[in-house]
This record gives sequence, C-alpha cells and structure tokens, in this order.
Amino acid sequence: MRRFVTMYSAIRTTFMAAVAFAAVTLSTGVQAQGVKVIAQHRDWTSYSYNEDGQKVCYMASVPKKAEGSYSKRGDIYLIVSHRVGEKRWDEVSVQFGYPFKEKGEAQLSVGKDKFRFFAEGDSAWAYDIADDEKIINAMIKGAELIVQGTSSRDTKTKDTYSLSGFSAAYRSINQACGKK
Repeated sequence: MRRFVTMYSAIRTTFMAAVAFAAVTLSTGVQAQGVKVIAQHRDWTSYSYNEDGQKVCYMASVPKKAEGSYSKRGDIYLIVSHRVGEKRWDEVSVQFGYPFKEKGEAQLSVGKDKFRFFAEGDSAWAYDIADDEKIINAMIKGAELIVQGTSSRDTKTKDTYSLSGFSAAYRSINQACGKK
C-alpha cells in the first residue's frame, strides 16, 4: 500500500473542523481553524490550509443517499486532495463513518468503471496512483459515484454521491495548489 494513514488523519481532522464551522465560514467569511473555503461548487466544496508551512488543497462532498441496515454511523464523505509539499496530487479517499474489518476493502463505481479500495480503520483509499488518476477522470465525466463497503460488524453500506460541481471544485483546488 502506497499511502500513509497519518496524512489522511490530518486532512480528516481539518475537514471535520471545516464541516463543523462551514455555515459560519460561508456566512461571515471567518476561517475555521486555518481552513479556508475556496468555493462551493454545487455538491462539492473546495478548501485549503497550511500544514507545517506547506499548502494542502482538498475538495469534499457528502453522499446524497446513504443506505444500509445500521443503527449508528459517523460522518461520511469523499475527498480528493493535493499535498504540495509532498508532491502528492489527486489522492481519492473515502470516510465511511464506521470501522472496517481488518484487511477490508471497499468498491467505488462511476458508471461502468469500478475500483477497489483498501480500508484502514474507518477510511479507504485506492491501491495506487494510477487508479486515483483513472477515478478522477471518471468523476469528471460521470454524474454519480457509488461507494460500497462492509463494516467490522458485517453491515453492508451503499453511499451515492452526486458529481455535480466536481469538475469546478477540482479546477479550484488545482489552481489554489498550483497544479497544472
């Protein structure tokens, strides 16, 4: 696996702060814990912040529909991130709101394109950079994205995300982080 889970924890913590204060941030222009909302693009929001002097840009969305026979589930969202200082671009990740089984996997689908993700804790990532690039291209062309996973308690979930505004949000994080 090519990723370090600690990187995602930093983005998730920052994202949660942004979500918690999004209404205040958008209505007053005040930044929430260093997170700057770049713009709202239909169903996607783009953000940036500095971490150890390095710029991080990301975009996120919550599902339009979350299905499954669960009694309790945490926050659910999909993120695409750029970490300028690490030269890491287009990293796609999903926060499921529940812990996965050890060595769990998830499946992400855009139209007929399907991608496997590895799970760690309550999050999942594509197995390699080439898949991230393919996923981004599919998301630019697609209308909706479906993510399926199974919790550590064998609860199956299916989350449906709108891709409306995805391309504009993607352009905004590319511009904010200087990706050509």
